[in-house]
Amino acid sequence: MATPTRIQLHKQSGLLELQFGEKTSQLTAEFLRVHSPSAEVKGHGKGQEVLQYGKKNVLITGIEASGNYAIRLIFDDGHDSGIYTWDYLEGLCTHQQTLWDAYLLKLDNAGSSREAHTSAIRFIQPD
Repeated sequence: MATPTRIQLHKQSGLLELQFGEKTSQLTAEFLRVHSPSAEVKGHGKGQEVLQYGKKNVLITGIEASGNYAIRLIFDDGHDSGIYTWDYLEGLCTHQQTLWDAYLLKLDNAGSSREAHTSAIRFIQPD
């Protein structure tokens, strides 16, 4: 099992920097959020994954250790149930571009967007 030698959150840019041995990777908060290992995202079995959308501007607000094998990331959209093991994080770093491209394709196929959707309702006062 790989163990990161350094974990650093760059709050302003929203990047989580991870170092595994000599290799350093930077993962965006959005990437980590949409690839959360939580049941909310992964589901409870194959084929039950839930496509995450509208997460372009999500930020990591906290990191908590989970034993000696993982971290729990806390996001500003309230998501905090994913336990990111060292092996899972290393896999995200190693396959970042492939995973990101697949995610963007899934979004496109679903007609969804990385942008947060906001709806405005206009109330008209009766005369």
